[in-house]
Amino acid sequence: MITAPAMTFREWNGPLTSDLVREPAKFGLGQVPSRLVPDATTKAVCGFCSTGCGLKIHLQNGEAINLTPDPDYPVNLGTACPKGWEALSVLDAPDRAKMPILHGKEVDWDTALKYFCGKMREILDKHGPEAAAYLSTGQIMFEEMAFLGALAKFGMGMIHGDGNTRQCMATAVTAYKESFGFDAPPFTYADFEESDVLVFIGANPCIAHPIMWQRVLRNPRNPEIIVVDPRTTETAMVATQHYAIKPKSDLTLLYGLAHLIIREVGLDKTFISEHTSGFDEFANFVTDFTPDRVAAETGISTERLTHFAKTIITGTPRVSFWWTMGVNQGHQATRTAQAIINLALMTGNIGKPGTGANSITGQCNAMGSRLFSNTTNLLGGHDFKNPRHREKIAAATGIPVARIPDRPSLAYDQIIKAAEEGTVKAIWFVATNPSHSWIDQNEMNRVLDKLDFLVVQDMYCTTETAKRAHLVLPAAGWGEKEGCFINSERRIGYSPKVRRAPGQALADFHIFRLIAHYWGCEEMFRGWQTPEAVFRVLQRCTEDQPCDITGIEGHAQVRKLGGIQWPAKRMTNDEWRMTNERRLFEDGKFFTPDKRAKFVFDAPEAPPEQRSEKFPLILMTGRGTSAQWHTETRTGKSAVLAKMMPEELMLDVNVDDAKRLGIREGAEVRVISKRAELTVKARLTSCVKSGEVYLPMHDARVNQLTHASFDPHSRQPSYKHSAVRVEVA
Repeated sequence: MITAPAMTFREWNGPLTSDLVREPAKFGLGQVPSRLVPDATTKAVCGFCSTGCGLKIHLQNGEAINLTPDPDYPVNLGTACPKGWEALSVLDAPDRAKMPILHGKEVDWDTALKYFCGKMREILDKHGPEAAAYLSTGQIMFEEMAFLGALAKFGMGMIHGDGNTRQCMATAVTAYKESFGFDAPPFTYADFEESDVLVFIGANPCIAHPIMWQRVLRNPRNPEIIVVDPRTTETAMVATQHYAIKPKSDLTLLYGLAHLIIREVGLDKTFISEHTSGFDEFANFVTDFTPDRVAAETGISTERLTHFAKTIITGTPRVSFWWTMGVNQGHQATRTAQAIINLALMTGNIGKPGTGANSITGQCNAMGSRLFSNTTNLLGGHDFKNPRHREKIAAATGIPVARIPDRPSLAYDQIIKAAEEGTVKAIWFVATNPSHSWIDQNEMNRVLDKLDFLVVQDMYCTTETAKRAHLVLPAAGWGEKEGCFINSERRIGYSPKVRRAPGQALADFHIFRLIAHYWGCEEMFRGWQTPEAVFRVLQRCTEDQPCDITGIEGHAQVRKLGGIQWPAKRMTNDEWRMTNERRLFEDGKFFTPDKRAKFVFDAPEAPPEQRSEKFPLILMTGRGTSAQWHTETRTGKSAVLAKMMPEELMLDVNVDDAKRLGIREGAEVRVISKRAELTVKARLTSCVKSGEVYLPMHDARVNQLTHASFDPHSRQPSYKHSAVRVEVA
């Protein structure tokens, strides 16, 4: 059992800045320089991952000079990961974009925006509304996301736009919508501390979400920790049970567990009959997933499968299921997520403390993107195809209903395919770096080079994508602008402006306002003058939706209450104000027409790219260390974080495979797929099984290797299963 207590704020993070200033000798320091002595503080939500930690920003003359974790914020309770501690330092990088850059030369904003609007208008006028698209991010505030989506679609007349959040959480969105009737993660972080059994599937929170893992360590119930992952990850190392399944056999495993739970009489029959639909069909479907079949397909013995199922049964009613990219980034990702949801439903583990089928998402505002990016969903989780929804959004925003498209966008991969085919001729990227991050990277870059017009709006002018751009627009980063994020537990948090952006870089919000002016549609957005004004517009968009936030009294209340979880609707007694930890479905009512959750399932299929004689190993990719973030556009700028990362790209190779291939520890090896090859250093380990290898995703070369396959329902790329061979260099 896991018995280690959570580290306290000071044990984990060291002394407070105020302590260092007050008693420097106590910590072995001389006099603290006056430039580090704050005269005031303010609070912000971190702009890296979906945890949404609270930070206390130390100010001097109104400018941020330092930060510490906020001990009062209900998310992180005074802890922070290395990225959070370094959030300010990365803003000072010398390669910040400080002026617009047009065809490699710095220009003023007037020149840049006249060119932007002229070129985009020329393409749209000549080729129609599908000829230009925007691809956004989970890294900007949701007020900015909404402005971008409304400007591009309602103001400029584009049809297509998506976000890089398609890479991290589209699966969870699709699964929740179909099973629950709305994209509604049910949990609160308190559930980490209230479960008797926590099941992590394709998730490594020790590294990817270390503050969430701290919440697990605070659990006083001596919980059982189960990890399902092909690798022996850092989380698996401290688990009480680890199931090292064959890569992408998770769907079979989950159906096998459902089979055993039924066989071992582990059902919550009352919950199933009163709150779900489709169980009988599902129960009949899983009869084929016998322990013998599942053992053969997953590599887990029948005895261990039975033990897994019985742990879930005996842990009821406090079993929580957690998943992230190991599930979401798969060729059958949506059905795998729904297989997890099915386990929670059939055992009644939802809507109660310490339970839930809980998707942990990736980026700081991926949840905001899900509601407000105006891409595949109309603002506030509405449907572009529904006339009543379009009329509602027109009334809420003050924008003519005729300007609202009657169809959603293509998904990210479909936009790229349309660009390859020549239908999409211009793409506007905002705070994302797909030349590094997109699957089958070389093919992506060939497509980008075909575009008539490629625009990148980012903090840095040196990203792999910015280097290919015809036009770079310099954007302010976190801490240099204000607005709100929504974290994995649906908590809306506020982040203020505490620094000036360098040069002539502007907040994304103000870039969008300028584009509206130059495009000639600024009158359409006359009520969108500030982020808080847009917050008010979006509140109206959510009215009577499951995500209703009409009861929030603006940014000030979000700051005062330590973040607010949705829903937060306008009510006479304002019950949602009474607690800052709230879960969904406590009444057993879901958002489907009949208020019942649905059992959804399909037969497992083999991954599209299999091992072969020429490519006998399966490559998996994922997080490297807690100090790295995605393409390292920001974390790579920190000298402190650099010391916590490997100096060279390391390939994890099983010791038996290494012996067979003649590979020594630290030797240079070539990793070769059908698409590319690269040279890396070998790290011999038993943390990956024979026949499998692993690379961290942060290096710019890794996605040259990955095979581009996509879940048919969520359109999310599958980064976890590519066939390769490894040779001594």
